[in-house]
Amino acid sequence: MNQATLVLIKPDGLKKSLTGNILTRLSETKLDIVGARIVKVSRELAEKHYAMLKDKPFFEELLKYLMGEYHKKKVMALVYYGEDAIQKVRNICGSTNPEEADPVSIRGAYGRITTKGVYENAIHASANPEESEREIKLWFTPEEVILELYPTKAAKKSVEARIWA
Repeated sequence: MNQATLVLIKPDGLKKSLTGNILTRLSETKLDIVGARIVKVSRELAEKHYAMLKDKPFFEELLKYLMGEYHKKKVMALVYYGEDAIQKVRNICGSTNPEEADPVSIRGAYGRITTKGVYENAIHASANPEESEREIKLWFTPEEVILELYPTKAAKKSVEARIWA
């Protein structure tokens, strides 16, 4: 079954110049990239992304990590699409805990746990189809993804925007 999944190369992955290595590993899945962008993560976006963890004692540190307060203040967000995309990407990523991840996985090779207990695991991958849809809709607008993954509707927007001078 074709699926879409969100992948984030987190600030530590960008700071350590692991983007090329991570993308090369993800290419082993033979999935298509259908959306990509570099994002400066706001507190609001970080809170929404990790909403299910808001009651955890490490929540604040996790927000700071995703917002890039310890590394570069940016994240590379990607949407991968294809047959069993969620499981294929999660297999290459490895366990969330870098110390438990297979050493040949992305997290096993590049992750670490900080002295504050934050998992700096270089990458995020959606856990299931419901989370994937929620996360893709958080990180991307329909115009930023080249496939129509989910139903959309036409809407008139009147917003102020920056344009090239």
